[in-house]
Amino acid sequence: MGIKSDDEKQTYTVDEAIVTMGFGKFQFCVLAYAGMGWISEAMEMMLLSFVGPAVQSLWHLSPNQESLITSVVFAGMLVGAYSWGIVSDNFGRRKGFLITAIVTSAAGLLSAFAPNYYLLLFFRCLVGLGLGGGPVLASWFLEFIPAPNRGFWMVIFQTFWTVGTILEAGIAWLVMPRLGWRWLLGLSAFPSSLLLLLYSVTPESPRYLCLKGRTAEARHVLEKIAKINGTKLPSGNLVSDWEHELQNKSLLSSSSNEDDTTPKEMARDEDSISEAKEMKSEDSTSTLANSNMGGITALLILLSPELIKSTLLLWLVFFGNAFSYYGLVLLTTELNNGQNKCVSNELQSGKSRDINYGDVFITSFAEFPGLLLAAAMVDRLGRKLSMSSMFFCCCIFLVPLLFQQPKGLTTGLLFGARICITVTFTVVYVYAPEIYPTSVRTTGVGVASSIGRIGGMVCPLVAVALVHGCHQTAALILFELVILLSGISVLLFPFETTGRGLSDSLPSSKLINT
Repeated sequence: MGIKSDDEKQTYTVDEAIVTMGFGKFQFCVLAYAGMGWISEAMEMMLLSFVGPAVQSLWHLSPNQESLITSVVFAGMLVGAYSWGIVSDNFGRRKGFLITAIVTSAAGLLSAFAPNYYLLLFFRCLVGLGLGGGPVLASWFLEFIPAPNRGFWMVIFQTFWTVGTILEAGIAWLVMPRLGWRWLLGLSAFPSSLLLLLYSVTPESPRYLCLKGRTAEARHVLEKIAKINGTKLPSGNLVSDWEHELQNKSLLSSSSNEDDTTPKEMARDEDSISEAKEMKSEDSTSTLANSNMGGITALLILLSPELIKSTLLLWLVFFGNAFSYYGLVLLTTELNNGQNKCVSNELQSGKSRDINYGDVFITSFAEFPGLLLAAAMVDRLGRKLSMSSMFFCCCIFLVPLLFQQPKGLTTGLLFGARICITVTFTVVYVYAPEIYPTSVRTTGVGVASSIGRIGGMVCPLVAVALVHGCHQTAALILFELVILLSGISVLLFPFETTGRGLSDSLPSSKLINT
């Protein structure tokens, strides 16, 4: 019976190759490109604070019509996050973010020329549809990061969102008083246009290629990474995670039975090895078939017995995060209206809607402490402890606001709460792609992001409406309950992902977890 040499037996996975090559120049380029997409999304979301009041006075819109400009963007994102996740899981990460960049840049530019309210709504809904592809870029970047420091670099990726909000506030400060809202819309479409200009140099995810059975293309991308980073690939042949695990299982079973075995036992072992090979062939075929799944199939996998607990808890956390984040941003102004007193809807509608762009620009820097805290915690304490502790701290910051407080203390407490919610928002975007296999990763994150968009849509309609209706205590109790439920949901997540390798398919995911 011939024995293979060590060189012939050696194999490596995409994860092992990326860990061996480390984080280098190549990953910095990928970070810059994906970060530009994140800046684009943040700018398009931030400008809603400025365009709404300007259009309201120009076209004499009612408060409901003005709020609809924001709602249609969230509605578009709700559809886009799910749709682009399916596209990128079936046809590649590159195709996913190419389509989203085309839709976002074109619709963003066209909305600057909208002649009336209804066309503006239509174009802003299309912008939201394109912005729903944000999780595709996040998953694409994640798949190039070495596992040991993945949390840190995903936090660095999240800082591009804060850069986008500050950049948009600065542009609005300069443009709105002089040139008006149309120029702001046009300039805000520029970052997504840059994604199109640089698209030709972007690589496909080697993990996605390996999942599809295109190992030669995956190896070519890995060789390119090694060349740019000035490192070398591991020796041996590139295999998928599932093939690697089956290979290790058969090697372990044969080596454990090598000593002190009878001829009958050896024959039985050979039979089991041949069965494992047949299983490997069948499973790799089913993995490739699953990687070409449709939207309903992908959703069923997310709700399969192996993933349903993680998926449902993740939806709760995304909803709670978005509801709390946008709520805290809105409450910062709502609870500081002059003397921090309740003002009825009738009086508010008669007030001037002037915006202090300088104040908005300065308060946009409030997220930086949260990002620094997230970077310090995410790999040291783990994803679950980082999120749960910050959710509970956020609750503590909001408790004193149940009673009347001086303006300075109110601002300080809201500032602390916003730091906490920035940490949870940042870390959940690290954790979410890690819990799903490559075959449904962007679909899983996309659906969770869609649930978060629902939280963003509901928040102004429910919580802020309570404040406007002189029910401040009820609004804050609602925030406390949502944030507390989110923290408990994090504690119930089935596993921690810090330092773990990414899995390619559901069977692989099951093996890793066991």
